[in-house]
This record gives sequence, C-alpha cells and structure tokens, in this order.
Amino acid sequence: MERSGDGDRHLAEAFEDNEAAAAPLGVDGAEVAVVVLAPPESVVPERMPGTTAVGNLSLRKLPKGERAALYTAAVLGHVVVTVKEALAAAPGLQAVQVVALRSGGADAYGRPRLDRVLAGRWTRVAFDGVQWQTADATRVAEDTADELLVNLKGGKELQPVDLTDQPGIRALLDVVDLEELTA
Repeated sequence: MERSGDGDRHLAEAFEDNEAAAAPLGVDGAEVAVVVLAPPESVVPERMPGTTAVGNLSLRKLPKGERAALYTAAVLGHVVVTVKEALAAAPGLQAVQVVALRSGGADAYGRPRLDRVLAGRWTRVAFDGVQWQTADATRVAEDTADELLVNLKGGKELQPVDLTDQPGIRALLDVVDLEELTA
C-alpha cells in the first residue's frame, strides 16, 4: 500500500473521536488499510446484573466463556464501526482492510508489544442491505468480510493470529509506529 497523504489525513481526522484508536496505514486505489487498537479485556466487566431464582437483583460473575464472547464481540464491534466510518468519510473507497492489535504488555526491553488478534477485508457493497437494527457486531463482521483471519480458542476467546503465511499483512504492520499507537 502506498501512503496517499491527504486521504490518510482525512481518515485520521475521522478516526480521532473513536473509542478504539484507529489509524490509516495507506491507500491503494479504492482500498485503504487501517490498524485498530482493540480495547483491553477489562472493557467487559467481571460481573453483570441479573436476578436470583426468586427474583432478587444480583450481580452474577460472568463465566469465562461468556466474558470471552462479549470481549470478542466488543473487538469486532470496534472493527465494524471503523470500517463503516472509513467508508462514510471517503466515498471513493470500495474496500477496507483492517488489522486489529491488542496490548500484549511490554517486551524484555520495556517496549510495548502488540498482539495481532484479527485481520480482515470488507467491501462497501458487502454492507448493502445489512439489518443494522437487529444484527450484532459478530454476525455483521463474519457475514460481510471478504477475508477474516481470527483465532478463537473454544470458539469464543480471541487469541493472537499467526501471520506466517500472510506476508501482505506483515508488510502493512511494518509501517505501524507502536509507540504512537499505544500512547
């Protein structure tokens, strides 16, 4: 992907107010590559409101699988919103390639380490007809993606993806300024 200056700046401005940090990596024709910094797992609470068998209010502890599924949905939601915003901000775009990164702590040198938890490509036409009022983020992301690379442990828990066989995605990430993204 080539950097296109004005297009990158325009999209960067559109992403400034996003809850999940996002930045364009480059525009190639009618396709943009974007990196999204996924929220931390703490975005999903450990407890959720519920009721006891007799109808009393309670704060039940979420089972690990349910918490993992909610976190995956949150990350996919951030990705879908970022794709929609990119397509809205740049009407000439026809596709958005996304790589989602999550904080993986620090490496041995104290530098931020980011895990690649998702990579995918969505087209403008794929979003035509989506029932936004009833479809959840997970369903939208899965059903509209041309390509979707995720690693879900137990079908629910996001794990880092192996990019060994993905030289194009690895090349995109070479231009990411980790310190700027995690600041």
